Amino acid sequence: SNKCETFPLATRLNIVCVGLSPDGSLAILIDEEGAALLVSLIGKCVIHHFYFHKPVHSVSFSPDGKKFVITKDNVALMYHAPGKKREFNAFVLDKTYYGPYDETTCIDWTDDSKCFAVGSKDMSTWVFGAERWANLIYYSLGGHKDVIVACFFEENSLDLYTISQDAALCVWHCDTELDGLKPIPPKDATREKNAEKNDEEFLEEPKGEEIRGKANPNEQETRDKVKYSRVAKYFFNKEGDFNNLTSAAYHKKTHLLVTGFASGIFHLHELPDFNLIHSLSISDQRIASVSINCTGDWIAFGCSGLGQLLVWEWQSESYVLKQQGHFNSMVSLAYSPDGQYIVTGGEDGKVKVWNTSSSFCFVTFTEHTSGITAVTFTSNGYVILSASLDGTVRAFDLHRYRNFRTFTSPRPSQFSCLAVDSSGEIVSAGSQDSFEIFIWSMQSGRLLDVLSGHEGPISSLSFNPMKCVLASASWDKTVKLWDMLDSWRTKETLILNSDVLVVAFRPDGKELAVAALNGQITFWDHENAVQTGSIEGRHDLQMGRKELDKITAKQAAKAKSFTTLCYSADGQSILAGGLSKFVCIYNVKEQILMKKFEISCNFSLDAMEEYLDRRKMTEFGSMALIDDGAGGEEGVAIPLPGVKRGDMSFRHFKPEIRVTCLRFSPTGRSWAATTTEGLLIYSLDSGLMFDPFELDIDVTPSNIHKTLRQKEYTMAIVMAFKLNEKKLIQEVMEAVPSNEVDVVCSSLPDLYVEKVLEFLASALEISCHLEFYLIWAHKLLMLHGQKLKTRSVKLLPVIQFLQKSIQRHFEDVSKLCEWNIYNIKYALAISQQRGMKR
Repeated sequence: SNKCETFPLATRLNIVCVGLSPDGSLAILIDEEGAALLVSLIGKCVIHHFYFHKPVHSVSFSPDGKKFVITKDNVALMYHAPGKKREFNAFVLDKTYYGPYDETTCIDWTDDSKCFAVGSKDMSTWVFGAERWANLIYYSLGGHKDVIVACFFEENSLDLYTISQDAALCVWHCDTELDGLKPIPPKDATREKNAEKNDEEFLEEPKGEEIRGKANPNEQETRDKVKYSRVAKYFFNKEGDFNNLTSAAYHKKTHLLVTGFASGIFHLHELPDFNLIHSLSISDQRIASVSINCTGDWIAFGCSGLGQLLVWEWQSESYVLKQQGHFNSMVSLAYSPDGQYIVTGGEDGKVKVWNTSSSFCFVTFTEHTSGITAVTFTSNGYVILSASLDGTVRAFDLHRYRNFRTFTSPRPSQFSCLAVDSSGEIVSAGSQDSFEIFIWSMQSGRLLDVLSGHEGPISSLSFNPMKCVLASASWDKTVKLWDMLDSWRTKETLILNSDVLVVAFRPDGKELAVAALNGQITFWDHENAVQTGSIEGRHDLQMGRKELDKITAKQAAKAKSFTTLCYSADGQSILAGGLSKFVCIYNVKEQILMKKFEISCNFSLDAMEEYLDRRKMTEFGSMALIDDGAGGEEGVAIPLPGVKRGDMSFRHFKPEIRVTCLRFSPTGRSWAATTTEGLLIYSLDSGLMFDPFELDIDVTPSNIHKTLRQKEYTMAIVMAFKLNEKKLIQEVMEAVPSNEVDVVCSSLPDLYVEKVLEFLASALEISCHLEFYLIWAHKLLMLHGQKLKTRSVKLLPVIQFLQKSIQRHFEDVSKLCEWNIYNIKYALAISQQRGMKR
């Protein structure tokens, strides 16, 4: 179905590891500091919070779903898995396993959940019994010269594969089968239990059992115990290659081993013979994680450096899914006129187009050679324009996915903003360095005019949606209005008392909003050049303090302002955002703050907190200034003189939270923001809410059903909309016979026509009754078209929402029909050739 979904929950810091229960109903998410969330994947909600106090490397559920193991520091902790019993405490510690000297890295379970293996940074692998077996409590395996990356059991056996970072694979054979594990005789077990009971009387909370392993046990301890022997050792790298192995996955049924490397290459091997099936390079960054699906056909790869996600079908050697975000931050975005697509531009010079219903990116344009500063759609929705610092404005065609026009200026100049008029004919871009505005024709690609008059860099351009008037804002503290019909003369100059950062027209073109460097948003009636209102928004931005800031957040906020503005689809409110984690939505008429959205609660980003953490302050300054030693898995050594390993230019830094661009959807149901976190979409379409409309006592579900049975359809529809419950409305609408839709539409009161249209738009997105709802839409628009036209500005979002739903179905069905027509023609052509002689 190719849909992507975001969970309505978040951890405080970046998520490091995820454990999934075997039945797929629960997940454990653990962040950088070891705070864990237990999440229900069915209800999509947090069930329990738990804190492990230290960073956790990996988490893994047992195949029977009764236990899970986490690795932190040099121990492995086994917990009872939160199960079907409704226990008060979801995380109950069962056993603690000691053994490795250094940090533990990876876990794998045997198929019957009797034992598990743990890999460590001290180059050893440990096999532990999940219960106390008489002949296996712990076993230590060496044989490697580098950090263990992964360890895997063979199917239904204790045989083990261990893989280390220097790309070596060891195959271990065990002399005992899984059935050969003997439980501890009952006499010893009771003695142990009694000893434990006596201990527990003195303890406040029951502690789990502790199992302490030794790396070299004496003869007496190893007698009658399980023994491992190394059968083979294989190397992935050819002679002279030094390519670090970063991740691995193993499919037990098909004996398929997938390994990912730091250079972006992956290998597929068949074990235990170590036959190479194939190898391929997917990027130039390290492959951070690998996973195989249950049948062993699809392999998923994640590259954290590029934000890349791939699903690869290895038998046919083809991509099932390929998604990649912007390499650096996103800078700007625009909605298509029907609200179905979003285009984003990033500092990496890429232009990406995303589908809002599936959340997937379906095309990427890479023609620009420098960062994108602005993107926009033309009014027909099939052409995307992008302006860049490389001195070009490019037009891309969404039918053939190609760059068909490139606009340049006579002297090379960096473009900082872009606007296209409502007809899609005239393209304008403002320059950072020459203070001029360039105007091109879309048809011919020729430069029509250069508008000069500003005395500072152009910061923003906006065309009036209803007239041929262009507003330009500049750092010279003015907004100029240029009239296209009057040969681009300056019609009006609005003077402000601070540098202007952004301008935006209201969707009906009657009002202009301007945000300036002093944190004010002012509203202008541009016809008469008078200011109609202003909002003092600096206190609403609420800056955070960066780790390296010398001044407090309160002082820093005095110099901050809104850098992006946009009107809502009905023009009654305005969205504003800047270099902070808040997006403010104001009512324009009342000039008050209606709501503040907090974009992120992730403290791994900079400038999230208002006050610096005192715990990070030492007498030498902030701890944030000190680079950590071996910066994570990349193994970056501290840049000391004479050190050959590591990258001397590596710096540890935190990305800063900011909102770079905001846009409201033309359907009026959602708005989008490009932020440090990525592209975020906030929408109104939430679950069931009781929101009645003109309700009176007689309107009840039973009365509505009664009216339906009496075949008074119009009455029933009006009553259902008064109660405003979606399920009920759908039931009533679908009860109307298709031959009576015409009569019902003509007798609907005007007030309910737009409500029915809005319902149709949302129903068409999910319903399978395509023709039935299309008849409704057709009849309503035919019968009430004239009256709707008078309220077109208010109704436009609803109509566009309807158009988006119908357009999506049209694209799906037309593809199917064309394919069927082609097949029928092919069959006919074949049958006609049957009788003919070759």
